[in-house]
Amino acid sequence: MSDTLKYWYLRDHKLFQVLKNEQIKQLCIITGFKKAKHNEIIRLSEIEEPRIFLLKKGRIKLTVTDEAGNESVEDLLERGDLFGALTLEPDTTYTTEAKVLSDEVLICSFTVADFENLLLKYPELALSYTKFVGFKMRRIRNSYQNLMRKEAKSRLLYFLNDWSEKDGVKTGSTVTLENFLTQADISQIICSSRQTAVQLLSELENTGVITYNRKEITFPNYANFKKLVASVG
Repeated sequence: MSDTLKYWYLRDHKLFQVLKNEQIKQLCIITGFKKAKHNEIIRLSEIEEPRIFLLKKGRIKLTVTDEAGNESVEDLLERGDLFGALTLEPDTTYTTEAKVLSDEVLICSFTVADFENLLLKYPELALSYTKFVGFKMRRIRNSYQNLMRKEAKSRLLYFLNDWSEKDGVKTGSTVTLENFLTQADISQIICSSRQTAVQLLSELENTGVITYNRKEITFPNYANFKKLVASVG
């Protein structure tokens, strides 16, 4: 990959907008880039050096497996998201994998050692990075609080609401989502059994709130769906 292309991949990300053009050009020397295809799995915990990853294109599902062998969906990542050793320390407690959901993804990365040097060299970047990680931690905390306080149906509605606000395509009163998750994925995200998730999705479909299949989820009347979400407050 040319340095010019690397430059523009970094230049248009909010994290690096605090840096000058010449500073970003210097980053190109230490930045790694990787392309991956649909369903390809990147085993982050098997990478020799801990890294900070930046998703430049596509969509990824991040899963973790604990020491007891239990797997769960940790996050759904899209263009611009950061992942990997965000605390700048390796975590050997979990096995982490990134599965490609879109046709293709493009990922750029820095070793933790190189990234720490960048933060020391450019204090403005350190502040920008702190804000990014802080926002991500708040989002995770809010998701955790919803899981703790809400029943399964409410958790599903909140998840569908967040997803539709982020990725939904609106046509008149209808909103459509490209569905890249299995029913098992959804059950893990809302911390329920697969059977419960299937029952809840069927209930929403039978009452006309959604139409659901393996390729897309449609909200025929998005305003009514939003009212339902508000009602479970």
